[in-house]
Amino acid sequence: MNLQEYFRRIGFSGVFKKPDLVTLRTVHKLHVMSISFENLSIHCGEQNTMDLQIVYEKIVKNHRGGWCCENNLLFSWVLREMGYKYTTLGCKVFNTLKNDFNPFNSHLINMVEIECKPYIADVSFGVSCQIWHPLEMIAGKDQEQPAGTFRLLNDSETWTLEKTGRKPLVQNKAFANSSLVDKRVTKTMYSFMLIPRGVDHFLNTCEYLQTSPESLFTQKSICSLQTPTGFRALIGWTYSEVTFNPEEDADIIEMREVADSEIETILKEKFHIVLVNKLTPINNKAAFKM
Repeated sequence: MNLQEYFRRIGFSGVFKKPDLVTLRTVHKLHVMSISFENLSIHCGEQNTMDLQIVYEKIVKNHRGGWCCENNLLFSWVLREMGYKYTTLGCKVFNTLKNDFNPFNSHLINMVEIECKPYIADVSFGVSCQIWHPLEMIAGKDQEQPAGTFRLLNDSETWTLEKTGRKPLVQNKAFANSSLVDKRVTKTMYSFMLIPRGVDHFLNTCEYLQTSPESLFTQKSICSLQTPTGFRALIGWTYSEVTFNPEEDADIIEMREVADSEIETILKEKFHIVLVNKLTPINNKAAFKM
């Protein structure tokens, strides 16, 4: 495992003087622009793991993406190698179907301390709720980012992250009522407590998420990548390109269905991903919106 190889993977010059906020912002953004949030391994007959060496091989050497237990685990190694003081935390993701938080920590993030100030680094939530830069841990403060306004709330020991976005403008009217289009302007993302978590805390969850029929990740094949103007996503057979348009208070969404024969090309050209094993797309009903 080599930090310079990771830097080349995300297009970072690798020149930094100290673990400061400017460098963290740069590396965080380059990561989400270069490495997809994706669960394709589950639908290729492969297994996701929390073995850091295997995750490094997959994402850095083989130019794949990953889900949070891979991307944010790798990012914790990056933080350590770069000299940042960080703590790994577990989050309960908000389930839109149940209108409540999931009962267990299914999302991994990192809290980074710089000059005695804490920030949330999360390079793997994907689609329209992906933060591009670390968030200051200040309760109630509106923090503008390209995807919208993010806000951390604090209720005693529990922190909650929410996002206020823009109205979706779906260009293809056939997808106007697609279940993938999130029409909520303000949405709750996840909640967490400031309890340090090791890899062992997520092992059972990692297994559950890729095997249980109740899991979002077994019900949908997902691949998303941030772009300079928004993001793109392939969910099952639906390919979307989203352009953020804050001037008009809207997100412009281009959606279309793709054939099985197109998927390999789309993954290669739009996400820079080449799969070793054949992907079996799936897009069943589950609590997931772009």
